[in-house]
Amino acid sequence: MKAPSGIESNSSQGVLSASASGYSFLPGKGGLTRRLILFALPIIGSGIVQQSFNSVDVAVVGQYVGDGALAAVGANGSVISLIVTLFMGIALGANVVISRYLGARDEAGVRRAVATQGVAALICSAVLVAIGSLSARPILELLDTPPEVLDDATLYLKIYTLGFPAMLVYNFVSAVLRSVGDTSRPFYWLVGSGLVNVVLNLWLVLGCGMGVEGVAIATVVSGTIAALGVTWNLMREQGAIRLDLRRLRIYGRELKMMLSIGLPAGLQGSVFALSNVIIQSAINGFGPKAMAGSAAALIFELYAYFIITAMVQATLTFVSAAYGAGHNELCRRLMWRCMCLGLAGSAGINLIVASSPGLFCSIFTSDAAALHFASQRVLGVLMVQFLATSYEVSAGGMRALGYSLTPMFITICGTCVVRVLWVKVWVPETFSSLLMVYPVTWVMTGTAMLTAWNIVSRKALGPKKLTHS
Repeated sequence: MKAPSGIESNSSQGVLSASASGYSFLPGKGGLTRRLILFALPIIGSGIVQQSFNSVDVAVVGQYVGDGALAAVGANGSVISLIVTLFMGIALGANVVISRYLGARDEAGVRRAVATQGVAALICSAVLVAIGSLSARPILELLDTPPEVLDDATLYLKIYTLGFPAMLVYNFVSAVLRSVGDTSRPFYWLVGSGLVNVVLNLWLVLGCGMGVEGVAIATVVSGTIAALGVTWNLMREQGAIRLDLRRLRIYGRELKMMLSIGLPAGLQGSVFALSNVIIQSAINGFGPKAMAGSAAALIFELYAYFIITAMVQATLTFVSAAYGAGHNELCRRLMWRCMCLGLAGSAGINLIVASSPGLFCSIFTSDAAALHFASQRVLGVLMVQFLATSYEVSAGGMRALGYSLTPMFITICGTCVVRVLWVKVWVPETFSSLLMVYPVTWVMTGTAMLTAWNIVSRKALGPKKLTHS
């Protein structure tokens, strides 16, 4: 069978690689580790730049507006994650489906999946704006956001909501490009839009005298630039993944496949985010200083987590493609290689920041009380955050094989339920005892997820083949 244009297969490796003509399944030079790192680096960079939108918001309002504004911006992090995560699961499902079609050399399937993905992005964008604009203040009130920061927090979230469509489109389109190994162009567009975000932040806050509304507007504008850029790239693609706006439609089979993988992931993420919203509510109970310090420390947790999520994306893309091409043993090797890379990379970043928490967190606030809370979070959470790799990457491996319900149930039970019980039943009296819930749930969930991976991989891939020297 001749491979469709732009899609080729290599029987010995079947690993995604870049070529002069685009991105395809070609025998690449170098080992798996090198190719996984090259794939993951732009994703890590993209995550860092994307997070910098919020980080610059935090830094600017913390240094030039005040701790009240810093607390208002920080209070929205878990809320935004809760609203967006469900829909991002669909993008994850599309990544798996397209990669699997590429591995199987099914060009028609790739076209159907891309068209379906485009319509899904438009529908989800409309729903996100409606949810965000109508529920901003009620959600923040439900979180016991202190009255002195409630108005600013609501204003920030309402404006930020207008950028949800751009955020969603960027991630949906980037998922399509990632499925063929292109992680560079989404990164380049984010770098450009990130620079715009910094300039606009400083101009609107320092030049125009705005507060939280200024940093929110800057984030919306810069995010829109990134979304338009990657969409333009996909519309100019050659071959099966090209986005043709005139041919957008929903294909039932592809939508069902995307939802069967992506919806459980999205539901898991939403419940996960909800548990973090409950933790945020408990943090809010310690006052604005704790909110500000937690927001400052959380920035570094998010940055370190990009290494983990990049290896999850590598797992999804490479394992899906290898599975579609029938390379079962390669699926196992890829998952464990991604696991090792995620553990090593995140642990390195975690320990660097934990070696001097006050110094790093002072970038975002100079208040001594806020820095005290920030240091507690760095030493209690960030320093052991690499443990989360154990369940994130193994869950990605199961989803790449088509098993999405299993990691959803494990994460909900092992992480979300335990966190809610920790806050609502035990009711920790100190800030440090509240934060202990993170490492406890990472160990519990990681142990269960790795056990599940061993069971699922044997079922989907068959018994592991023994090699003899």
